[in-house]
Amino acid sequence: MSAYSSDRDLNVDDVTGNGTEVDVATNLLNGDIRLSILWTQEILLSADAADQVADALRRAAAQSRTITAAPSSD
Repeated sequence: MSAYSSDRDLNVDDVTGNGTEVDVATNLLNGDIRLSILWTQEILLSADAADQVADALRRAAAQSRTITAAPSSD
């Protein structure tokens, strides 16, 4: 089981139609945020898709702050 939780609201593909995707995920254990470009090393985004990625990163940042602000159960 992965510690990362992907943003389910993000559905962005490369504008060239080659199947490249973006994934934004938050590590539920330590709050780290992972930005992945799947199937290649770069992605070409439309302006609307770039807005969606930015929104997903903002959601991940908020989730990360919640995780890292939670009191430790030590």
